[in-house]
Amino acid sequence: MRILFLGDIFGRPGRKGIAAKVKVLREELDLDLIIANGENASQGIGLSIKNAQQLLDYGIDLLTSGNHIWKFSNIYSFLKTSDKIVRPANLPEGTRGRGWTSFKVRDEVPVAVINLQGRVFMDPVECPFKCADKILEELDPEIKIILVDFHAEATSEKQSLGRYLDGRVSAMLGTHTHVQTNDARIFENGSGYITDAGMCGPVESCLGLSPNPVIKRFVTGLPQKWKVAGGPIELQGVLLEIDEETGRTVSIETYNSGRMTV
Repeated sequence: MRILFLGDIFGRPGRKGIAAKVKVLREELDLDLIIANGENASQGIGLSIKNAQQLLDYGIDLLTSGNHIWKFSNIYSFLKTSDKIVRPANLPEGTRGRGWTSFKVRDEVPVAVINLQGRVFMDPVECPFKCADKILEELDPEIKIILVDFHAEATSEKQSLGRYLDGRVSAMLGTHTHVQTNDARIFENGSGYITDAGMCGPVESCLGLSPNPVIKRFVTGLPQKWKVAGGPIELQGVLLEIDEETGRTVSIETYNSGRMTV
């Protein structure tokens, strides 16, 4: 199975890049499944129900998210009713939405996608390690292809969870920091891994934002008004090939669309 996992979609520029490229990529890369993290797709922070539906209409099969998914309250009902979006599973019991989902690709191959949130340098949540254990115990053993989006800040926490899950999931893909890392690999027990898949958004930016207010915030320590950056964009992520019988990753490589004007 060939899967493209795209990093955090950032604001309108990221959405426009998805609109322009995703359906083309499905053909060019012979993709079976396209997944993207959408938690920053609306104004650079959060995801509205309108933009969520747009991204799905553009050709994304499933949206993952993270700590910013809650900004727009109208997404709550979508999280509750849609099977096309997941939020971190290790949030308190009773939180709206689902933390993982399973479905069939090509109407025959079962796939599960789990969303988890880190605890280091982030708001308190339940333990992602124990939460992953619980979900994996609940999963139908017939599901061999299991993907994890770990939305976390610390590289150490990401690498630790990746190795903790090695051999039990097909791949663990880090999101949240918006900087694509150079460590895509397959661990010794067959799980694919990358610390961060990167960002789909403006290239000349600070994590998607116009640089000057961000720099001024660091220099002065005073609050600033953030603005989504303009200019050329890139779509970043990872391209995976996974054995459908074993669920092991056969190959993983970073994907970068190169600079695009949209």
